[in-house]
Amino acid sequence: MELTLYREAPILRESRHLPAEVYNLAHLLLAHAAAPCVFVPVRSMQYLAVIDHEEIVFVDRELPGQVQLAWQNFQRQERTSLNERVGFDVAFYTQESLQVMARLLTEFPKALQAIAEKDRIGEPAAVLPFPGKKD
Repeated sequence: MELTLYREAPILRESRHLPAEVYNLAHLLLAHAAAPCVFVPVRSMQYLAVIDHEEIVFVDRELPGQVQLAWQNFQRQERTSLNERVGFDVAFYTQESLQVMARLLTEFPKALQAIAEKDRIGEPAAVLPFPGKKD
């Protein structure tokens, strides 16, 4: 899938923290992806999150080519363990995006988890015996 996104200068920037579970899961999905990015539909909000190695951008279904907000500049090197939260900057590009940040922090982790569960194997693996040489 190819998607062209546009953005102007941000109208506001803020520093925030992302829970470790959310950051780790996003980057785990990215590491397992065959493409350089991962598309995560946040269905409850009609948004699409696009995760790449530099940032996570959010696009509203009503304005599909325009980035609404972006989570950038993750300070992962500042944490001392994998279960510590990660600092990042939020760039808001529209007035509407100022209203959706709190909800994204709730709904985006659910959307990530739904994708991660699709990739999970629900049953334990079985080892099949193959006849081989007997020594």
